[in-house]
Amino acid sequence: MNELERQLRDLVGQSPLTELTDPFPEPVPIRLLLKCDDRLHPLVSGNKWRKLKYNLLAARQQGYTTLLTFGGAYSNHLYAVAAAGQTFGFQTIGVVRGDELAMAPRNPTLAHCEQMGMNLHFVSRDDYRRKDDPTYRAALLNQFGPAYILPEGGTNELAIRGTAEVIPELIAQFGAAPDYVCCPVGTGGTVAGLVQAVKAGALDTQVLGFSAVGGATAIPVLPDTDRYWQLLPAYTFGGYARTTPELLTFIRTVERRTGILFEQVYTGKMLYGIYALARQGFFPGGATVVAVHTGGLQGRSPLLDE
Repeated sequence: MNELERQLRDLVGQSPLTELTDPFPEPVPIRLLLKCDDRLHPLVSGNKWRKLKYNLLAARQQGYTTLLTFGGAYSNHLYAVAAAGQTFGFQTIGVVRGDELAMAPRNPTLAHCEQMGMNLHFVSRDDYRRKDDPTYRAALLNQFGPAYILPEGGTNELAIRGTAEVIPELIAQFGAAPDYVCCPVGTGGTVAGLVQAVKAGALDTQVLGFSAVGGATAIPVLPDTDRYWQLLPAYTFGGYARTTPELLTFIRTVERRTGILFEQVYTGKMLYGIYALARQGFFPGGATVVAVHTGGLQGRSPLLDE
């Protein structure tokens, strides 16, 4: 076991599994538990930690000292990579969508990234669309030097390996496989890992992914059969990072009833979707539903505190 492996083992254990009793505005006939991945690490939390874990090990094993990745101005991923870099001794470079932001005051996300030592490189939206183009990536490496490249959102095969570990953890904690496991969906790495683990174990568990973005979410690594999963696009509230007074009121209610903080981009929409489906009779009576808290609290809106 190398030094980084020891650090990962010592710093981050398993996240708690907590039962939520009567968390919603009205009672619903399900048993709801929360897998609190937001508590894995104070800065590199939630699904971002799980996505980065094996990528950090791969970067170190391959001899890289720099991580290079991509994101928007409010990216949870950039925030987590910057914190992971400082924590585990990597230099970090963030390619940020929007060259007009270079001279603008930093928002809290980008300010955090710079405080953690990340070199922010602002590019035009046209250039940012080329983020997966090998020629464009080669140009970035020529400019910045050797670096381990992480994709936007952090989703790759190693990330999916990390997110898959949620399933055996929660089964060990709960003592059985739940009927449903739910998570928000952005780039799809978390839902893909959950489905992979459920399929590998031939479990009678269905994974529900609640899309946080507008339009269809393409997740090519998911199996063709929907026996193990469903992707639900009906609770985006207008698209990525958009919200409504109804959603904010709902999140405030859940926070007040549970004492747990959520945010409006991902986890709040997932919980609203679970509540709506339960009221519609989607879940069998008494079904056990585990919701994964994927973190992202750095993006929590101040409006939730009003």
